[in-house]
Amino acid sequence: MSSELPEIKRVAVIGAGSWGTALSLVAARNQHHVTLWAREREVADGINSARRNPFYLSDIELPENIRATLKIEDAIEGADFALLVVPSHAMREMVSRILPVLTSETVLVSAAKGVENHTLMRMEEVVSDVSRERFSPQYVALSGPSFAREVAIGDPTAIVAASSDRKSSELIQRSLSAGVFRVYTNTDVVGVELGGAVKNDTNHISVRVRGLGFGTNAVAAIITRGLAEVTRLALAQGARVETMAGLAGLGDLVLTCTGELSRNRHVGIELGRGRKLATILGEMREVAEGVKTTRSIYELGRRLGIEMPITASIYALLYEDKPALEAANELMGRPLKRE
Repeated sequence: MSSELPEIKRVAVIGAGSWGTALSLVAARNQHHVTLWAREREVADGINSARRNPFYLSDIELPENIRATLKIEDAIEGADFALLVVPSHAMREMVSRILPVLTSETVLVSAAKGVENHTLMRMEEVVSDVSRERFSPQYVALSGPSFAREVAIGDPTAIVAASSDRKSSELIQRSLSAGVFRVYTNTDVVGVELGGAVKNDTNHISVRVRGLGFGTNAVAAIITRGLAEVTRLALAQGARVETMAGLAGLGDLVLTCTGELSRNRHVGIELGRGRKLATILGEMREVAEGVKTTRSIYELGRRLGIEMPITASIYALLYEDKPALEAANELMGRPLKRE
């Protein structure tokens, strides 16, 4: 990767949570002009006046080339690319909102990790479904092992930008890569999006296993079998097997199951303490994406006839109040088979 700074771009970031704030920092460090759309006035005012997001990563000072706005049109108009950093269940609404001011030249970059409830569409499919009567936007899926706080403070991070249009993915690679932040390109959008979506299921069960007092043998087994599970699902949808061994597959899975900063990990820990899911989610300002996605992935697996025992166990834990020990015993008590 060249050490030269990329050409300065106008970048829209839609969503001012932790990940949106961190990606704004990445773009701003590359000298781009960043307009960050925030839903809450307090967030926009805090960024513009105090140079800090008052709710997310509030200890990190934001540079002057990040400007916050409450008007989504201000962010999108004239942007070379737009980072859509919203939960997967909000993607359809958000694309519908920006579509009237969107042009075919603006590259849309989804940083969401999930599958839409009810339709069971990936984010690429959602964007295409919303915009198809107007034009087919240039689309990139951004995924990989990347806790927002570590990106924001400048820890080394590698992610992947996937697109069927190589020119679009290379634009994002050049625009965001610098120093300790490295972006790889990929043409397998299906694999990258499903890898990012399914890994949270495995994380929930790995946290529960720890909560039951089991050791690293069990966690390693869950990570490995979780990878096999997501690979089966992704290949059935046309993904490539090598993608699942890469950053958006194995990389994100390892991070989520072993890291301390995951919101989905927090949900798993609290569930392990016997608290109800609705209570836990009600206390969280940010979305634990994996909770809603578990339902979608469970239904998608059933629709495709894919065997997904870990996902089925997490679905039962989250939505059927199955005890963690019972779910673990069921997983271990399944009929013996070849790997």
